[in-house]
Amino acid sequence: MGMSAETPDRSQLPLWQGYPYMFEGPARVVAVDAEGGVTLDRPLFYPAGGGQPGDTGVLEAAGREIRVADARKGEGGCVLVLAEGETPPEVGTQVLQRLDEDRRRAHMRMHTALHLLSVVIPLPVTGGQIGAEKGRLDFDMPEAPEDKDALEAKLNALVEANHPVSDEWITDAELEANPGLVKTMAVKPPMGSGQVRLVRIGTPEATVDLQPCGGTHVRFTGEIGPLRIGKIEKKGKRNRRVSLTFA
Repeated sequence: MGMSAETPDRSQLPLWQGYPYMFEGPARVVAVDAEGGVTLDRPLFYPAGGGQPGDTGVLEAAGREIRVADARKGEGGCVLVLAEGETPPEVGTQVLQRLDEDRRRAHMRMHTALHLLSVVIPLPVTGGQIGAEKGRLDFDMPEAPEDKDALEAKLNALVEANHPVSDEWITDAELEANPGLVKTMAVKPPMGSGQVRLVRIGTPEATVDLQPCGGTHVRFTGEIGPLRIGKIEKKGKRNRRVSLTFA
């Protein structure tokens, strides 16, 4: 399948998407809503979505540190939810964003790990959640797998192979014409802008995984580190939940 959508200039993307390894950077406050939520012109903070939590961190403004407790999607793309008791900076204020780097890196590692989990368990995904220590995918899986240790060995082999992780773009129409790219039954791919971001693990010549995704990922699977498959829980007649932790 040819990927024909024009690749956006990374400098025009939100910083969290164009530069996921950037954990500190300047921005300007462009809006403050009635609840004190802050919108920045170049947000580093990932807004919660697709099972990945919003980033946390601080804004440095005029000699003070303002704690950011969450980041959510809003009209401006990303709204920062400040910790209780924090006073938002005024519109027009120049700030320095500093993410909680260890937490973001853990989310990047776990998000990529869950993509690999969907490779070793090639069944439709009905839900998922990413955490800094633990993640999970729910599968349309009538029967539990017989050999969990074998699945874990396959998963860690994909990690150790240190496959590259990259993104590319296709049009909404191309995605609609290739529904097999969508593994998730519960989460709709980020469509509507005319182009959709795909995350590829491996190379075009030797693809391990390719699916629509708006989240943040590591550059190589080796950065994930060893993984352990936890409990496989029954969550309904056909659904089973597979938990994943860093070993």
